[in-house]
Amino acid sequence: MSVFLGVATSPQFSPTARKFHYQFNLRDFSRVIQNIMLAQPASYKANTIGLIRLWAHECHRVWKDRLIFEEDVEAYMNYMKTSCKEFTDVKEEEIFEEPLLYTSFVAACEGHEANYLPIKGMDHLKGVLEAKLEEYNENVASMNLVLFDMAMEHVSRIARIVDLPCGSALLVGVGGSGKQSLAKLSSYILGYDVIRIVVTSSYNMVDLKTDIQGMFTKAAVAGTSLLFILTDGQITDDRFLVYINDLLSSGWIPELFPKDEIDGLLGKIRAEAKGAGYQDTPDALFDFFLDKVRKNLHLALCFSPVGDAFRFRARMFPGVINCTSMDWFHEWPREALMDVAQRFLAEIEFPEEDLYIRIAANMAEVHLSIGEANKLFLAQERRYNYTTPTSFLELINFYKQLLGKKRGRITDQIDRLEIGLQTMLSTTE
Repeated sequence: MSVFLGVATSPQFSPTARKFHYQFNLRDFSRVIQNIMLAQPASYKANTIGLIRLWAHECHRVWKDRLIFEEDVEAYMNYMKTSCKEFTDVKEEEIFEEPLLYTSFVAACEGHEANYLPIKGMDHLKGVLEAKLEEYNENVASMNLVLFDMAMEHVSRIARIVDLPCGSALLVGVGGSGKQSLAKLSSYILGYDVIRIVVTSSYNMVDLKTDIQGMFTKAAVAGTSLLFILTDGQITDDRFLVYINDLLSSGWIPELFPKDEIDGLLGKIRAEAKGAGYQDTPDALFDFFLDKVRKNLHLALCFSPVGDAFRFRARMFPGVINCTSMDWFHEWPREALMDVAQRFLAEIEFPEEDLYIRIAANMAEVHLSIGEANKLFLAQERRYNYTTPTSFLELINFYKQLLGKKRGRITDQIDRLEIGLQTMLSTTE
């Protein structure tokens, strides 16, 4: 089956050029069903609207999250609304009412049994995530995050993806959009260990292979849930993606371990495999080993769409696209920009209480105006210029530094004036 949604794989395609279809395959359909099956039947007994909203949410996560153009999102929503009219009389406003987010970690964080349920509201979700972020800062490392609505949605999406067996996420967005930070927070909420590789000038395929061996050992022998976060900046050699593509596609990398090491690993899990009902044969033990790896080892690929590298790698290594769930990190909206600016400007003492709010609004307007100027620049010069969240954060830091220098200079002048006046007064006396 094919659904014609006009999906583009790169923002460099013009709307008129994006006239090709998106293949609706069984893998995507299974992802929708897989998450629907996470729900407890008791929560949806005699709850028709709840079940329909659950179905709509899973469709959004599998297909809508891949779309990057407004025209594509509009076409997708038209298909969804048409489908709803065919099998239900429930109004579409009720089905797609925001927020349309389902999570299993909210109930777990509140001390209940994990249950895949809709969130009660963005304020409720924010309270849960802020508590976990504070706990992360105390126990792991300090991470200064502002949890605006879009960021919380991304945390829910990432947690939904990697909470599934064989679940791996492809996070696509420009640098500084928060892909790595939100992935770390999601892994902490789920109780996963984060794995990062340290890439140096001498890091090669052998080093990557050694690191992956360690991940397999932890996931299979120790049974530790892991999230391997890999950025495109760490891929110094495209051959790294050969291992990543094999890992995503089949869960196994040929010749990863020598024969004697494989035998040793299988020996360590023999008792556990027998307890799980597996036969005591090399093939059966290896299947159990591989099942544990695919269950416990998850990937979060943090890639940037800028340039041609992402498009080339997606074509050369199809597992990166086909075997992951994609989440696009779009530009921050005005509300997000203002929330971030207010968070950092609130640390400064202003003569008026609400002055920092007006300054934050001005910063958001300046940042958004540059985005409009980028579109004009592209139309006139046929060249791309990108403004990233990092640029906005640098604007805030620059303002704070400049304000501090100006205030320091004025304070010095005040001190000099006071000393001069005191000297004149003492001389007069």
